[in-house]
Amino acid sequence: MAQKPSIPKGTRDFSPQQMNKRNYIFDTIRNVFKKYGYQPIETPAMENLNTLTGKYGEEGDRLLFKILNSGDFLKRTAPEDFVNPNLNRITTNICEKGLRYDLTVPFARYVVQNRNDITFPFKRYQIQPVWRADKPQKGRYREFFQCDVDVIGSNSLINEIELIQIIDEVFDKLGINAVIKINNRKILSGIAEVIGESDKIIDITVAIDKLEKIGLEKVNEELAAKGLSKEAIEKLQPILGLEGLLKDKFPKLMEILAESEIGMKGINELMTVLKHLKDLDLKNKWSFDLTLARGLNYYTGAIIEVAAKDMQIGSICGGGRYDDLTGIFGLPDVSGVGISFGADRVYDVMNELELFPPESSASSKIMLVNFGEDEEKHCLQVLKKLREVGIASELYPESAKMKKQMKYADQKSIPSVLLIGAEEMETGLYTYKDMISGEQQKVNINQLLEILTK
Repeated sequence: MAQKPSIPKGTRDFSPQQMNKRNYIFDTIRNVFKKYGYQPIETPAMENLNTLTGKYGEEGDRLLFKILNSGDFLKRTAPEDFVNPNLNRITTNICEKGLRYDLTVPFARYVVQNRNDITFPFKRYQIQPVWRADKPQKGRYREFFQCDVDVIGSNSLINEIELIQIIDEVFDKLGINAVIKINNRKILSGIAEVIGESDKIIDITVAIDKLEKIGLEKVNEELAAKGLSKEAIEKLQPILGLEGLLKDKFPKLMEILAESEIGMKGINELMTVLKHLKDLDLKNKWSFDLTLARGLNYYTGAIIEVAAKDMQIGSICGGGRYDDLTGIFGLPDVSGVGISFGADRVYDVMNELELFPPESSASSKIMLVNFGEDEEKHCLQVLKKLREVGIASELYPESAKMKKQMKYADQKSIPSVLLIGAEEMETGLYTYKDMISGEQQKVNINQLLEILTK
């Protein structure tokens, strides 16, 4: 009996129609990246585990997909390792590589390895898949694409402002109503300082980052479980509950963080960014969100997260500043800032809200109907002219029944059809049919080119 084919949970196949839609997203994002002066790079799907581990926090390390060593992967393990199993030690012995968890850490590794060939500030974009051993659910996959854009080697806050402009332009072009949330990790460090728990900054940020998902009570329970004192948790409550307009929030926050140098620096950085955003007339809404923490350990300054206003699916874009990510690879004091678009969630939002333009799912812009051998010969000459000017076009390969050919065009979402029979060849006037409106008209080759290149 034949084995029933399947794929791993959390992964997906994509049909031609789905790939056309995905490429529409990738092309839109890529074109905006290029417009802002960013250059493409690629890094391997797998990295050495020592490159990946320790960069994403405890939860991130747990979600790394590890790759067994080639050949006899058990040769470095001893029988006693399995008597009282030490998973970390066993993993170290049998796995040296892992699938990349994100594109930022590999980018930092790339920068260090190629520092002599890079012009700083280095502005790069990267569109590739990443893998996480997460529990699959709606909007959360084990294999998914990220579209990253980063600038490294510059401390200027202009970079943060430009990245928010990129976010605004991408989602405007895709038709998604986005809500851009902004905070600064230095403010969170200042909060940890004033409540007397500076050494618990990672635990605090990881817990606060879950506030919207699990609620304040559960966050407080998690903070207590991590060892924060009852007094510190009580001091944190009015800070997390700050409400009102920006002009109301900032004076209160400045008062709370007045004795924290790093906290005040974060406020000043954030105010500078927000002041510029007010002047740029962005199309999507943006706001300061004090509870935005983003759980990744490497963020040190601005943090950004984007949600779709019209659909609950989690973050569809996020990022922030990291002051010394390259330092762990031997290149200290090189600051960077970047954002990452979650292409798969963006796709789900656009698909659910029917935001894809009709032509985005089509592989060809026009199909020529096949009436027979003589007509084929003429059609091939027409196709040559269409393709020379970059119009995606095809001829149905057989002189099948009209109904079958039209059904083919319809199922492939080809928006227009050209009929060239004996009369059309003689007059040079072809029958052009718009498959969306159903309208037909007679056109010569120049008129056809004009219609299709609009």
